[in-house]
Amino acid sequence: MSGAEFTGERVVPGQVDVDLWNEHFSRYAYASRFAPGKRVLDLGCGTGYGTAELAKVAAAATGVDVAEDAVAYASEHYAGVRYVCASATATGLNDASYDLITAFEVIEHLKDWKGLLAEAKRLLAPGGVFLVSTPNREYYAESRGTSGPNPFHEHEFEFAEFRDAVSEFFSPVEILLQNRTEAFAFAPAGFAGDASASVLGSGEVSGTAFFLAVCGVAPAAFVHVPAAANLVRERERHIAKLSDEVRTKDQWLADTRAERDQALRLHQALELEIEERNAWAKQLEAELEEARGHLSRTQGEFETARTEAAEMAVAYEAKVRELEADVAERSAWAQDTEARLTGELQEKSRELAEAVRLLDQAENTVVERTEWAQSLRRELDLIRESRWIKLGRTFGLGPRIGG
Repeated sequence: MSGAEFTGERVVPGQVDVDLWNEHFSRYAYASRFAPGKRVLDLGCGTGYGTAELAKVAAAATGVDVAEDAVAYASEHYAGVRYVCASATATGLNDASYDLITAFEVIEHLKDWKGLLAEAKRLLAPGGVFLVSTPNREYYAESRGTSGPNPFHEHEFEFAEFRDAVSEFFSPVEILLQNRTEAFAFAPAGFAGDASASVLGSGEVSGTAFFLAVCGVAPAAFVHVPAAANLVRERERHIAKLSDEVRTKDQWLADTRAERDQALRLHQALELEIEERNAWAKQLEAELEEARGHLSRTQGEFETARTEAAEMAVAYEAKVRELEADVAERSAWAQDTEARLTGELQEKSRELAEAVRLLDQAENTVVERTEWAQSLRRELDLIRESRWIKLGRTFGLGPRIGG
């Protein structure tokens, strides 16, 4: 992990403005006064910059945070410091193994905030110092105004509530007030170190931004003067920076207006196109309604035709059954008739054969009789021609023979 994103709650070096950075870093500057040669534990260490600052003077320093990406960032950027991914309420570390424990801007993020205080008490060695800070709910609610409660915070404290909560686990407890104040510093060029300070009018609880509870030791007032502490110059630089930002924003605004004008023109063109498409759609809708009506009529005609076809099919099937029955009846009659006619034909054939036989017999008889008659006629002719017959006719004697 080579970088991290500033979310507004987790401080990432180089990604926050100077005031916010100094606000958070100053707590570690104060904690460093108790760290020389000590075993230090930083609960809720975030990106690990504060743990690394304490490690510069501590015998050993360990940072604990529940966010894996924060621990990965810290491990990558700060060598020689131990970072552990764990909850601040259940670290899994050994009892009484740390001389200085810090928990800056962590307790308000926890539902089980008492679990943090109990875990710190378990881990703190006899005679050790515990430092825990949190925003002042009264001041914080006023400063956020209409933006509402911080969505990252589970529980915020007022002064007395915070003091009583910490005192339930530690003694003695002193609540320090952390504020950013305008000051005049007098120091040699290049000076960095402790200096005496004159602090006036910074003990008002209601106007305090943060509370810092110091447990296990009687604290003294502390003033942290950042490296860039010439407020006038810093404000001038800030004003110049803001002016650059205003110019950038003005240019952005001009560009945005141009884009807006272009968007408006496109919008008008789109509205015209939409109107044309709406008219076209209405025409299509009318045609569709007409088609639907035609379809409905066609469906009605189809249903009627289908009903008539069904009725005709029923009648046809009945007629077919009737015809089949008639055909069966006629087939039976034809079969009976064929059998009867066949019998009659056979009888007639027998009769005809008998008739033919009789006819043949009669014909034979006729032939025989014809031959007999012809023989008889020849005999008669002979008799007629007989002289005796002729003589008898002359005298009217003898039989009459036709001829």
